[in-house]
Amino acid sequence: MSQFQGLSARFDAGHGPTVIAWLEWGITLVSGFVMHTLPPLSTPRAEDAPAPATPATPAADRKCQGTCPSCASRGSGASSDTSSDASSNAAPGTASASAVIAPPTSKTLPLRVDARLLGRYDVNGPRYTSYPTALQFNDDFGASDYARAAAQSKRSGKPLSLYVHVPFCDTVCFYCACTKIVTGNRAHADAYVARLHTEIARQASLLGAGRTLAQMHWGGGTPTFLSLEQIASLVDAIRRQFVMAPDDSAEYSIEIDPRSAGPASIRALRALGFNRLSIGVQDFDPRVQQAIHRVQPRALVEATLDAARECGIRSVNFDLIYGLPHQTPASFSKTLDAVIEMAPERLSVFSYAHLPQQFKMQRCLPDDLPAGPEKVALLQTIIARLTAAGYVYIGMDHFARPDDELARAQAAGTLHRNFQGYSTRADCDLIGVGMSSIGRIGDSYAQNAKTLRTYYEAIDAGGLAITRGVRLTDDDRLRRDVISRLMCHMSLNFEAIEQAHDIDFVAYFAAELGELADLAEDGLVAIDARGLRVLPAGRLLVRVIAQVFDSYRRSAANTRCAKVV
Repeated sequence: MSQFQGLSARFDAGHGPTVIAWLEWGITLVSGFVMHTLPPLSTPRAEDAPAPATPATPAADRKCQGTCPSCASRGSGASSDTSSDASSNAAPGTASASAVIAPPTSKTLPLRVDARLLGRYDVNGPRYTSYPTALQFNDDFGASDYARAAAQSKRSGKPLSLYVHVPFCDTVCFYCACTKIVTGNRAHADAYVARLHTEIARQASLLGAGRTLAQMHWGGGTPTFLSLEQIASLVDAIRRQFVMAPDDSAEYSIEIDPRSAGPASIRALRALGFNRLSIGVQDFDPRVQQAIHRVQPRALVEATLDAARECGIRSVNFDLIYGLPHQTPASFSKTLDAVIEMAPERLSVFSYAHLPQQFKMQRCLPDDLPAGPEKVALLQTIIARLTAAGYVYIGMDHFARPDDELARAQAAGTLHRNFQGYSTRADCDLIGVGMSSIGRIGDSYAQNAKTLRTYYEAIDAGGLAITRGVRLTDDDRLRRDVISRLMCHMSLNFEAIEQAHDIDFVAYFAAELGELADLAEDGLVAIDARGLRVLPAGRLLVRVIAQVFDSYRRSAANTRCAKVV
């Protein structure tokens, strides 16, 4: 059975294509006919990690029993300098113009990088971390709407997810588009933490104290701007209101800045119950770091990673960004060499969105940003290198090792998207606390006040800080389901949608299916009587495919979205 026939057979059976562990497979870069045979991945032992204070150690001297991605390449005779070559005629660190990256089995959905199609479909579009997106939130949604949704959630008793937004940063990164407050005065955190304590208690009163908290994520800003005592006080407040899930089943993550959170801080965070970390790396190239105003040596990141593994943090994510000043495929390959050697469990490799009209600090960046073919070459390099090293391409900008929970969720069909991107725990209602945070409770989204002053005023007035949101209509719920399935599973089974929403898919979406004809002609999707599946060339353009089902896509607000590539 061919790969296409295998996918088609499972699609016809109503299951849709899945991505499963790459543990026993080689990875063929078809464009260059280079085969990389990989043994299973495993986390380096803590006792074999270098001491935190030492500088970066050459790859040959770092011990991990030969099972991390970089050692696997060395063990199979491939060096880190040559493992990325997808074509003998390509420049160093680049992939060929169109690369198919797939293991030799029909059980995975292959990925094809087609520079021509990426250029044609590089349009503005949402990331679909929600539907409707935050662009459609309105001021008519208020506290009473949220209270109704919370009461319904309370009756359901389903587990909860909590997002805590800490907006403070002590330095500014020029590329950043996050909601943040830049200050070196740590005293500003005192008033903020006090309001968080109040808001957590009020949310628990509405949603029901004593419910299980299955997932928690702290983002920002920089959560580690807070002192360890302040973080501990908030965790204690959360424990008093909710039941913390067992460590082996909970997912409690926090974004950290290794410039301000050293190994001792990592150990303290683990003792508080955090079992996942996300580290902003962006790029290890000193020239790029200087240009983006985030100087962060590799040794600092390694010390943080080593401390995380020594104290039992089970999953670490690195954030990388491509499209920054001075980046080239050759230079970014060196960053990828270091990343692959360190072998974090997850990677978020974001495309830099240059929107200086919205984010003034981006005007401080040099003008020589990679664009067009240069940026596509960077993307090709990233995909070729990471998949050759054994990472599973989850979708959009997310990669994970096959033994990580994110890859397992995709394989099990339980992957979903929330405001942190691809995530697990799809069955949870999401509470958002802190300035500008967004929650999803039942069929509604709610966002807190977006400035510190209005957030403080709302909490001090005795209520919550919700200022905008949206209640989903039946059509919104249907389209959210369709878009979510496309974004997470790369397929749609028409019958499953019909049964879930009591519609005739072909009749309801007749106009959308007509629009998809052009995408099908370009090889992005395949459509038959049973459903739709995203083809290898369409995986990187899944936002374009999903946007066809977005009834708000012609809204003027959508022009504020970044390009999809």
